[in-house]
Amino acid sequence: MSTSPISAIDSPTEHILRDLLAKRILILDGAMGTMIQQYKLTEADYRGTRFADFSAPEGERELFVKGNNELLTLTQPHVIAEIHEKYLAAGADIIETNTFGATTVAQEDYHMGHLAYEMNVEAAKLAKAACVKYSTPDKPRFVAGALGPTPKTASISPDVNDPAARNVTFDQLVESYLDQARGLVEGGADILMVETIFDTLNCKAALFAIDTYFAETNTRLPIMLSGTVTDASGRILSGQTVTAFWHSIRHAKPLTIGLNCALGATLMRPYVEELSQIADTFVCIYPNAGLPNPMSDTGFDETPDVTSSLVKEFAESGFLNIAGGCCGTTPDHINAIYNEIKDIPPRRVPILPQTLKLSGLEPFVIDEDSLFVNVGERTNVTGSKAFARLIINEQYDEALTVARQQVENGAQVIDINMDEGMLDAIKAMTHFLNLIASEPDIARVPIMIDSSKWSVIEAGLKCVQGKAIVNSISMKEGEAEFIRQATLCKRYGAAAIVMAFDEKGQADTFERKIEICKRAYDLLVEKVEFAPEDIIFDPNIFAIATGIEEHNNYAVDFINATRWIKENLPHAKISGGVSNVSFSFRGNDPAREAIHTVFLYHAIKAGMTMGIVNAGMMGVYDDLPAELKERVEDVVLNRMVDPTNPLAATERMIEIASTLVAGGKKEAATLEWRGTPENPTPVEKRLAHAMVHGITEFIVADTEEARQKVANSGGRPIHVIEGPLMDGMNVVGDLFGQGKMFLPQVVKSARVMKSAVAHLIPFIEAEKAEHEKRTGIVAKPKGKMVIATVKGDVHDIGKNIVSVVLQCNNFEVVNMGVMVPASEILAMAKAENADIIGLSGLITPSLEEMAHVHVKCSVTRISKASKCPC
Repeated sequence: MSTSPISAIDSPTEHILRDLLAKRILILDGAMGTMIQQYKLTEADYRGTRFADFSAPEGERELFVKGNNELLTLTQPHVIAEIHEKYLAAGADIIETNTFGATTVAQEDYHMGHLAYEMNVEAAKLAKAACVKYSTPDKPRFVAGALGPTPKTASISPDVNDPAARNVTFDQLVESYLDQARGLVEGGADILMVETIFDTLNCKAALFAIDTYFAETNTRLPIMLSGTVTDASGRILSGQTVTAFWHSIRHAKPLTIGLNCALGATLMRPYVEELSQIADTFVCIYPNAGLPNPMSDTGFDETPDVTSSLVKEFAESGFLNIAGGCCGTTPDHINAIYNEIKDIPPRRVPILPQTLKLSGLEPFVIDEDSLFVNVGERTNVTGSKAFARLIINEQYDEALTVARQQVENGAQVIDINMDEGMLDAIKAMTHFLNLIASEPDIARVPIMIDSSKWSVIEAGLKCVQGKAIVNSISMKEGEAEFIRQATLCKRYGAAAIVMAFDEKGQADTFERKIEICKRAYDLLVEKVEFAPEDIIFDPNIFAIATGIEEHNNYAVDFINATRWIKENLPHAKISGGVSNVSFSFRGNDPAREAIHTVFLYHAIKAGMTMGIVNAGMMGVYDDLPAELKERVEDVVLNRMVDPTNPLAATERMIEIASTLVAGGKKEAATLEWRGTPENPTPVEKRLAHAMVHGITEFIVADTEEARQKVANSGGRPIHVIEGPLMDGMNVVGDLFGQGKMFLPQVVKSARVMKSAVAHLIPFIEAEKAEHEKRTGIVAKPKGKMVIATVKGDVHDIGKNIVSVVLQCNNFEVVNMGVMVPASEILAMAKAENADIIGLSGLITPSLEEMAHVHVKCSVTRISKASKCPC
């Protein structure tokens, strides 16, 4: 199901702008700083009469204010007004106020924080006066109040020796931005524009402040947002990809999202294209005039004709709704852009599927086709004694290792909880999340902030630049508190898990579960205007097989409630703490694993989206012994096995569980797949079993046995890969496709395959060298392949296997690694004059990215030019 493009609360100005944007590409002004430089103002000019004697506090170094461009609004207002009018005369529909650095945070560098509010009021008045002067009925002009990023960053430590340190807090930024927003609106700004965003957490603080102001004043202005990609990695400075950035700030329902500054139009293009495809709102792009050049008049190389031609190509490609210029651009640049694109139709805003869009440093989408999402539970002090001990002892490096292992083992989201009596939970949550922000291999996935205390959840939300999940809110304290917390979740830009809990207590029956979830859904969607796709219900997983008859139907009630939510509450998701269901068998991990496996199999079929679960305690449903599976299903599905005894299923489960205790029959059973010394299982079956179950213990020995077996029959080492190893991976693929294996298990299988291939590679290389020595012939490549795992995906085992097989067959392979953008793949293929382009990936979005690369391949005609099939 799809939704119409996002729109904000009604505002008259927004209606006008949306009508204009549907008809033509609007023009934004160019650089304020570049124009100010042309006036050659002195220190005395900056100070004016009012600040002629302004100095730093006693004991500090001499204060120079030249360069504080925002001060000119107060001391040289005619200069700022003149610049505005030059841009309006050049064709600009929207001009930005001279307030990029007019925050208390930024102005404290000049000891002028107390002037920030006044600067914003007066700057907005100057811009408004200019717009009134130039507006006509067919070309109204608008003031965008500019909120810059500040010189500080909430996501990055200023101290290389202390990654958790910050030189500004979220609350300090909110206070500063709230002051700025008030001043801009009082001065007459039509739009609030948060721009040049290099840290999404700073941006989220600005959006929090703006929304707070709107709520306080019962008003609404259009919001424009613009990030800056700082290098060829395609990420903003704080590490987020363009798509992850959009997911993080989409909750503000901006009029426009865009990019500015940094790279210039040429290098910005792939990110502009990406944004234009993923944003269901208007797109505004205003690049620098190329890259900096201190020898040029403007400090940048590009002349108006060059910049305008590049922007024109963006417009012709359907990327633009608003275009302008950033550093190095002048009224001549803006006039050239206006003339080049005035007759080009605007970008059509796409209608996109209504999906849960999360993010860490990288985006993560959960839609109707997504497989079960595994939420790593080991970074929860209430669920892991080992993790709790590390946090209590402040062994944070080791605690980070736990988080990293969760991600490496396949957790797509990690749940972080610090609710422990011996901890200052707010302090621990803040410190740990700040540390995670400095670990890209962990921070790439979304965070689930988990606490029973709202104050701890809110502390966590102030540390996370991505779109997080709050775990959890509920109606246990009544509707008013529920609505307050939900409103704050929305303001922070987080999805929320909603517990089936109200004033009467937790829901323990199907009827109570659906009653509470329906009531909560209606409140969220109708009163809070919470995006329905951001609602995740937890209908409560309780322990079964406890010996208490009233508990027998707990799993069935959860599964049925899951199915009902899926069918009756559009776009809502379902989650739960999976380990709860097996709590009555604590201490018996094999029994718990079997219960988790069966429970998840049925809950996922009913529509369960995600679960907090230890990936190490999930098995393969089809792999459970028949008798064990039957007895587990009896308790999970509450099947009546003896009409005279309601607890018969529980008793039968207890009976078989006693044979599964680690160290007993279960331990012996774990090696049955290998056979006995007298009658060993064929090595091919052992390899397949190891693949499916992710067992690395015997993989090298078994791979070597298979190699020797193949060699004795005249085969080659590559035949082990093409034969038994691939047979095992095919089984994994089939089970994964059927939903009977989860992604963490597939990742473990890939590691087993990787170990086996690593053992064989030296033999493959030796075979090749021996052949060349024996024949004196150096094998000529049959062709050259460029191969890469596409952008958005880090899975490489399939790619690496294909590379090995092709190399064994005399192909030259250029392996580009993982997370490779289309532009880099095509550039490499062209540079290497490749015969084949190979694309790899595991997750569903990778298919779309592969199709995108193929389209780009055709558009750039690389396939025709180099005869390269893609």
